[in-house]
Amino acid sequence: MEEKLTQRPSTILKIVLFGPESTGKTTLAEALAEKYNTNWVPEFMRSYLEQKWEAKGETIRRTDILPIAEGQMKAENKQTLKADKLLFCDTNLRELKVYTNYYYDEGCPSYLLEAVENHYYHHYFLTDIDVPWTPDILRDRPNDRVEMFRIFEEELSHYSLPYTILKGTIKARMQTASQVIDTLLR
Repeated sequence: MEEKLTQRPSTILKIVLFGPESTGKTTLAEALAEKYNTNWVPEFMRSYLEQKWEAKGETIRRTDILPIAEGQMKAENKQTLKADKLLFCDTNLRELKVYTNYYYDEGCPSYLLEAVENHYYHHYFLTDIDVPWTPDILRDRPNDRVEMFRIFEEELSHYSLPYTILKGTIKARMQTASQVIDTLLR
């Protein structure tokens, strides 16, 4: 496996916000980190692609997968050292895997598949599509939300990963997430 894709070993609980675009992952990661007085890992892919779009007017290419994966892991590993008991990840490499398989006929590169198989997270929060889709320069699939949610849930189910679907308002989602987290912390 690519050394830069190696997950730093840790005793903290790692929680991933996982799901289709425009479902509140960033808002929840930030709010949960604040509530539990810990750190969170922003989605590297977003900042990378925004910068690429603004600088050159270019969209994602298959050659961007490795730098995105490396950037995400660098950020996660850095925050792992700083976090106290919990770390919230606004996406992870498994999310990149789902999108890569969805957008590219040739599927996911072997280095990414290997990294995904070797990473461990304690719980996933799958964010439902019951919130309004908000357009921006990167979001491009407002009509594919049902299919994308199904693909994300299938990914978690297929690998028997622990997950909870977060639905409703931010308050309802925070309440559900907090119940799960408090149980994990015991």
